[in-house]
Amino acid sequence: MSKGSKSYHNGIAAEDIAARQYISQGGKELARRWKTKHGEIDLIIRHGSVIIFVEVKARKTHELAAAAITPKQQQRLLDCASEYLAKHADMNADCRFDLAMVDAQGQCAVLENILAG
Repeated sequence: MSKGSKSYHNGIAAEDIAARQYISQGGKELARRWKTKHGEIDLIIRHGSVIIFVEVKARKTHELAAAAITPKQQQRLLDCASEYLAKHADMNADCRFDLAMVDAQGQCAVLENILAG
């Protein structure tokens, strides 16, 4: 995706909105758009002792955003998180995988533990 594209800028804006929401709830941003050989993690947040790996999806509605995360993207998120933990944190750290959904009005909703189960 080119850095001049509308979807790129929408994605950056959605990441800003999601990061602000996590920070307003006591989180600390550790990284944004963290790149690995497996791909990229949109946001990495520490909240207390928990490291939260966040996939951000900007769509017209939260429902469309929720439907946009594929099993392949979920696996990428897991692979990237494993690499991050190996380089930056205790491999036994408490982790969570969230989906932050930003709608066309800029409202953010979070689905926690999308990889649980």
